[in-house]
Amino acid sequence: MIDSIVDSAGDPRSRILLVLLPPAYGTARHFIDHGFVTEIRSRGLPVDVIAADAGADYYLGHTIVKRLRSDVIAPARARGYRRLWLGGISLGGFGSLLYREAHGNEVDGLLLLAPYLGSRPEVNEVLRAGGFGRWAPAPFAPDDRERRLLAWLRSFLADPDRARTIHAAFGTEDRFAASIELLADALPAERVVRMPGGHDWATWAALWSAMLDRKPFG
Repeated sequence: MIDSIVDSAGDPRSRILLVLLPPAYGTARHFIDHGFVTEIRSRGLPVDVIAADAGADYYLGHTIVKRLRSDVIAPARARGYRRLWLGGISLGGFGSLLYREAHGNEVDGLLLLAPYLGSRPEVNEVLRAGGFGRWAPAPFAPDDRERRLLAWLRSFLADPDRARTIHAAFGTEDRFAASIELLADALPAERVVRMPGGHDWATWAALWSAMLDRKPFG
């Protein structure tokens, strides 16, 4: 079962629920320690936060979507939340995309920091093609979830209205920067934040502040 840290400040029926998913070696506590919730509270946003301890084992066991829905999101819905956003860092960004692929009608938007988009061979196919708009996915096995996710993302990004519901931010020295640019190039410019920095919490915290400054929740 996924454990969570909950920070709520009002009636769920009138507020947005933001579920945060950590990177592979991160925890729910890291979001608190690095000021992610404080940044939301300081802006007076109508947003409640659940930071989920969804570690790498949930991805390796292919249970992240099922457990996230049953352990975190379904109970929150039962409490009255009607608007749902997902936010994820690195592998947590991958999990956010997987959830939206599976349960898209439940999700209003995504906030992705340095998102992991898949293994190098799969992502390189998109890079060699020149981006999602030019990539024609070859047939893949039903259990090839990384190529399936990339193919779904290609279709999703082709719709401008849906593409606007994804916000992405990353450091320009991030080790995944080349693959994240594939996503960034397919998004409206105002939905992307780039700044100097690597794949680390100091950069992610700065990106988070800059992303919130752009008022992603409308």
